[in-house]
Amino acid sequence: MKNIVVLISGNGSNLQAVIDACKQKKINGTIRAVFSNKADAFGLERARDANIPAHALEASQFSGREAFDRELVQEIDAYAPDVVVLAGYMRILSPAFVSHYSGRLLNIHPSLLPKYPGLHTHRQVLENGDEEHGTSVHFVTDELDGGPVILQAKVPVFDSDTEEDVTERVQTQEHAIYPLVVSWFVDGRLEMRDGTAWLDGVQLPPQGYAAEE
Repeated sequence: MKNIVVLISGNGSNLQAVIDACKQKKINGTIRAVFSNKADAFGLERARDANIPAHALEASQFSGREAFDRELVQEIDAYAPDVVVLAGYMRILSPAFVSHYSGRLLNIHPSLLPKYPGLHTHRQVLENGDEEHGTSVHFVTDELDGGPVILQAKVPVFDSDTEEDVTERVQTQEHAIYPLVVSWFVDGRLEMRDGTAWLDGVQLPPQGYAAEE
């Protein structure tokens, strides 16, 4: 059984999807701990409800990002993680943190990368009149939301959509694809090599697995 550590900042709906997939044996691993940079994150309640150790580490306790990340690395490593899963973790990670977990650090981002890195992706999609939106699971590198894409899911955008409509549609896809990618990783099928993603020994294209035929 592989060890999984999850980092969150808020509601933790993607965390819940991974918890459920582990319970259903869809992921051959165990979530050993959940960390949040916000003590009031609802995701910590989700972890406690599942009897998973839940920790809050807040930036105000530290002199800066490097000090924060050093402590976070120490606390994460106590759980001997095989993979670290960012599930709505809203802090930018230091290069030292990213380097420490290189090749075993996953993130999900609510856009079809490389479009719309950073925040407020749903709002940008609506403002730009895009007809298509989605979400991307990728390996984390020093470039913000710029690591190699593993898997994307697309959703339509309609003229009448609100930001809430788009958010809900994207999150439904996130809850399906993120546990799937985590399962690929813990089964040893997925790796990052030379800055690209590989699945079952095959290098994935820039858009990730199952790109348009």
